[in-house]
Amino acid sequence: MAAADQPRSGSQAVERAIHLLNCFEGDDPELSISELAHLAGIPVSTAHRLAQALVRGRLLEQDQATDRYRVGHGLATLAAPALTRLGIDAAAPHLYALAAGIRITTSLSVVDAKEAVTMLQARPPVHFCAHQLPRLRQPLRSSASGRALLAHLPAAPHLATELDLVRRKGFAVEEFDGVDDPVRSIAVPVFGADKQVWGALSVQARSARLNDELVREILPAMRQIAVRIGGVVQNSSAPGIFTA
Repeated sequence: MAAADQPRSGSQAVERAIHLLNCFEGDDPELSISELAHLAGIPVSTAHRLAQALVRGRLLEQDQATDRYRVGHGLATLAAPALTRLGIDAAAPHLYALAAGIRITTSLSVVDAKEAVTMLQARPPVHFCAHQLPRLRQPLRSSASGRALLAHLPAAPHLATELDLVRRKGFAVEEFDGVDDPVRSIAVPVFGADKQVWGALSVQARSARLNDELVREILPAMRQIAVRIGGVVQNSSAPGIFTA
């Protein structure tokens, strides 16, 4: 291989390694090497070579009993300064206090392109169930968190009427069919110190539990915590602007 080709080859390896790490962003906490290769769209031998390099770098871990891979402690260590800078760690106590008070998992999301991405979740000490966990990435237009964000961002004209209602109510609602029961989600916007929307605070549960009465009961607490979180997050971490 010519010397001029080596930087391109090295760059490709780095890009593939990053792509491999991004495969763990979904709901599966552990993946086999064949699953990784399929998700990354690369040969199994290449996936194995990259995964082993990431294990040596502590960015991935491999379960010795199952040979499956998961995110390593090294990645969490690298992320810690960013979480501090963005104010996510300062927001965590408020999120956990809300979860304990209303006894429902609370989630904090920001905009990433055209999706609402969950940055932090806090589970309550009691009354937790899997229905309370939203997908880590949700479309802005069809999720409560997404519409709570969109209502305060530049958006497509055809969404104006719907988003105006969200702005006037101060919260967004989304209902969808779960595997066993319908699920309902409620979200309120989080504004930073610069008065610009920073993120969205949401809760999700079975519709039978998260009924209108409970929504009216927990909304004041959600809004109060959203204000407290807005006071500790950094404006520089504000989400990317949505473009239709």
